[in-house]
Amino acid sequence: MTAQTADVSVVVPAFDRSADIPELLTRVRAGMPAGLRFEVVLADDTRQMVQRATAPWIVVLDAGLPHPPELIPALIAQGEATGAELVVAGGSGAGGGHRRLLAKSVFPRALHGLSDPLSGLFAIRRAAVERAASSADGPQPLGHRILLELAVRCRPRGIAEVPYTFGGRHTREAGSKGLHLLRHLVALRTADPRARAIVFGLIGLSGFAPNLLLLWLLHGWGLAYTPAEILANQAGLLWNFTLIDSLVYRDQRRHRRRAVRLLSFAAVGNVDLVARIPLAALLMGTTGMTAVPATALAMVLVFTARFLVVDRLLYRRPHTPGTVPARVAAPEPVG
Repeated sequence: MTAQTADVSVVVPAFDRSADIPELLTRVRAGMPAGLRFEVVLADDTRQMVQRATAPWIVVLDAGLPHPPELIPALIAQGEATGAELVVAGGSGAGGGHRRLLAKSVFPRALHGLSDPLSGLFAIRRAAVERAASSADGPQPLGHRILLELAVRCRPRGIAEVPYTFGGRHTREAGSKGLHLLRHLVALRTADPRARAIVFGLIGLSGFAPNLLLLWLLHGWGLAYTPAEILANQAGLLWNFTLIDSLVYRDQRRHRRRAVRLLSFAAVGNVDLVARIPLAALLMGTTGMTAVPATALAMVLVFTARFLVVDRLLYRRPHTPGTVPARVAAPEPVG
């Protein structure tokens, strides 16, 4: 069998689980019925591994075997019978219920009908992935949150589930899963520029707290207002940068060094501070506005400009290919 004739591509995010691969391959072979042609794709790079699959159905299976690979035929059969583009192995006793609840609360519409949006065993039609791949914010699966990413970005037409009892024989270490999930949820939610602008603004508002606190301390110690406010503004900028850099633009950080990002962010923020007052004065002088609406409009204009500079220049997203390649070299098919 060649890769082009496979009915199912079983994609395995191997990472450091090479010791589990022999048993996984044995169980996948044993569980496949006669006539169902399949390939197994082992991948370390989860951002590209789904694109390496070649069959109409893509099954993602955790190499640690917390989910039974014998369910693969049932997933495909359920998808064909119901016409669903996404079929998930939804298990009981899997643990991590608070993480699943968090994910579903952030994306109630996209994850509606999924009892376990963090499952490590599911089948998705290749057509659903290809539809989303043309977007600049197309699927970029991350670690063991592949289902969450694909469900949110691909918006499959129809979701079905196949129940099973979670054994957890090779479960991953808990570690900092909760923090990683939170970061990933923020990245997914802020994929849309409008959502990024809202989160950007909310973080900016939260920066008033450290700004005002330091201003109160410095002015209370006898420092004049102007230098005190300049120094206090840096505290707010540092607070804003830390949250924005670690949550909103986490995936774009690798394109510039942290020191460059921090200095650029601070420069934009300080220009913002200097620009607001003369801009408000200009609006009052040319439009007849009073101080309050002119200041409010100046703040909106300056915020918009700051967001665009940070979003489009400082954290500019790299160009991504517009389509999923029809054929990419992959490990030898098994079947």
